[in-house]
Amino acid sequence: MPTIRDVARESGFSASTVSIVLNRAPLARYIRKDTKTQIETVAKQLGYSPNLLARSLRNQRNHSIGVMVFDITDPFCTPILRGVETTLFNASFVPILADAHNDPSRFERALEMLLEQRVEGLIVVANWLCVNVNILSDIEKRNISTVIVGRDLAPSLSSVQVDNPLGGRLAIEHLYKLGHRKIAFIRGPKMLADSNQRWRGIRGFAATVGLKIDPRLVVELPNLLNPMHGFEAGYSKTMELLETGHPFTAISAFDDVTALGAIKALRSAGRRVPEQCSVIGFDDTTPAAVSAPSLTTVRQPMESMGANAAQMILDTGAAISQKMELAPSHRLLAPELIVRESTAPPVKFSGEH
Repeated sequence: MPTIRDVARESGFSASTVSIVLNRAPLARYIRKDTKTQIETVAKQLGYSPNLLARSLRNQRNHSIGVMVFDITDPFCTPILRGVETTLFNASFVPILADAHNDPSRFERALEMLLEQRVEGLIVVANWLCVNVNILSDIEKRNISTVIVGRDLAPSLSSVQVDNPLGGRLAIEHLYKLGHRKIAFIRGPKMLADSNQRWRGIRGFAATVGLKIDPRLVVELPNLLNPMHGFEAGYSKTMELLETGHPFTAISAFDDVTALGAIKALRSAGRRVPEQCSVIGFDDTTPAAVSAPSLTTVRQPMESMGANAAQMILDTGAAISQKMELAPSHRLLAPELIVRESTAPPVKFSGEH
């Protein structure tokens, strides 16, 4: 591979001059334009390519951002990663991906590996992940900007998440406007802040319209570290609701995976969706649109969440390089109701008027 010395020999200029021009060093502005043009022409003819690693070592920058996901197999992560990658690509930064597998010890080891790569910032997709807030806060203090996606862990750490209370409200409001009054709820695991936030939105709307929530129709997902287990849990919790014998015309599920498990359970019990029971999810992951029936859900703007997180990292990094202080930012993005085939007005139970 051609070197700076090869370009210098062919162009007739010193290696130091060639280095200044090709590395776009600050002194390049003092070099004549025709000299720059001649050096760049020779470099192109020889096929010279700058050593980006050496340049980054000199500049103490490598234009890479660490991206930690809780479980790369979860469909929630994919659009977030797309938003992150697109924004970083447009800014000539590259993401370095690590998957924590929902394992706290693996999270810490992967974090060490990212820091060894001298990443300039860190994005953590952590809505399910058990993370050590103290470790992340310490990283932030070392001038490595950090943004959490999906949770708000600490005031000192910037975050991007959906407005979960509003999302919960959108779900129950949709069912209520369709005419449902006997609504069953599959709440999320207690370990997830999202679960309580969405439940707060549901209860707030119910109180506003005088809708009574029957505690016998409220079940809760177990504290599972694997979000994909929500399908089996949604199935079993729906069967549990059916076995109680208490009638319901709709199910509001914690997320799409849980909702799809609920639909399977209803089918197994001979209940048609949505004719005999409506089902609504949360997230709007890819399976929601292609399931049969397609799933009504509350969309999280996941790609936008990733894009916001990446831009916050870039803005903070720029502020740090200019020795400016930028206060932590906490962004709440609005959810959106997506109506598909799994919800419809309720049918009346026998004996009702």
